[in-house]
Amino acid sequence: MALNRRQFLTSGLAVAAAGMGLSACGGGSSGGGGSNGTANLQFAYWSNPVRTKNTTEAIAAYMKANPKVKITAQPGEFASYWDKLATQTAGNKAPDIIQMDMAYISEYGKRHALLDLEKYGADTSKFVEGSVDSGKIDGKLVGVNAGINTPTLLANPKVFEQAKMEIPDDKTWTWDSLRDVSAELSAKAGSGIVGMSPFVNEVFFEAYLRQHGKDLFTPNGLGFEDSDVVPWFDLMLSYLHSKAFPSPSAITEEANKTLDQSALATGKAAMQMQWSNQVEAMNKAAGTQMKVLRYPSTTGKATDRKAWYKASMLWSASSRTKSPEEAVKLINWWVNSPECANINLAERGVPANTEILTAIQPKLSADQAAVAKFILDIKPELSGTPIAPLPGGGKLNNILQRYQSDVLFGRSSSAEAAKKFVDEAKSNLKV
Repeated sequence: MALNRRQFLTSGLAVAAAGMGLSACGGGSSGGGGSNGTANLQFAYWSNPVRTKNTTEAIAAYMKANPKVKITAQPGEFASYWDKLATQTAGNKAPDIIQMDMAYISEYGKRHALLDLEKYGADTSKFVEGSVDSGKIDGKLVGVNAGINTPTLLANPKVFEQAKMEIPDDKTWTWDSLRDVSAELSAKAGSGIVGMSPFVNEVFFEAYLRQHGKDLFTPNGLGFEDSDVVPWFDLMLSYLHSKAFPSPSAITEEANKTLDQSALATGKAAMQMQWSNQVEAMNKAAGTQMKVLRYPSTTGKATDRKAWYKASMLWSASSRTKSPEEAVKLINWWVNSPECANINLAERGVPANTEILTAIQPKLSADQAAVAKFILDIKPELSGTPIAPLPGGGKLNNILQRYQSDVLFGRSSSAEAAKKFVDEAKSNLKV
């Protein structure tokens, strides 16, 4: 029976499959191999045209240097990728190499579907501090950081110029001052431009929680209660009422837009939350160079931001691969090899290996170089790596968006929406 992603991640069949032997040496993987370094590896990844070109070139280079290894690529679109992977995993035919996302690594890791990479020689010894732990589930390294990512605010200097305003100092602003600057921009820029594209997502909510001593998740469940959510919803209301945000209906529309159609890319917003690995794509879509800024703090001190490094994506391997040593050897080459780095550069994010980053920096585009500098500049502002979302936690963002929308549309009070949000988020967790 074919299972879709949701069925695999929530059904008892997945647990049963784990209990039946999802071990590193078990049979049934899509790949195959033998002794003396021979292997047939299935290599799955979600992609875009640039990534597909780079990945194809890198795979060819690896096979040329390792003629006993055959690698079959399985590129796909992000949404369909997860449905396919769930079906493959439930049928004991998971690809040997899996490009993994932080939202789902716990789902697969806790069900023993991913290989213990350290057991087979995964090398993260030269990774920057704070970039390894995101791939650990229950103390085992089941994902190697493919590229460093961090939340940013992107600002369009042209819109600030149009409003005759200076871009503020991102080391000293607070959530309130960001709101005030955004409201002023909305008033001065004209042409229907708003100061801030709404950050109706879990990313800045997580930043806000961390600054108040809380987290999205703990090993035992949610890291916050409804009383922690109320002030966040109230803050979002203050952005709306001050016209720092657009109208609620425009916010709903914005949530469904692609990057190139977003308010920042089309010149309809001065600032927008964006992950650092999307800076280059945003600049190309907008046709201008955005300024990469820190998100605010509650105190006005950048060192209190509780910033973090997130894996833009991770490299995992199926626990059922028939060639665990060769799978990990390929992952090591991908993250530690100058040859591979010179092909991929920073397309999957800034390399976590500091020596590799230094080696490729002269080849980085201006956009990638700016992001790499930003990543290194914020090291003093880091405050631990959040744990991966618990099984069922990948839905938290959609739940948050729904209840935050209710608040912004006036359908619910902050307190009512916060309680419903927390209750529903808790009910989805499988802990």
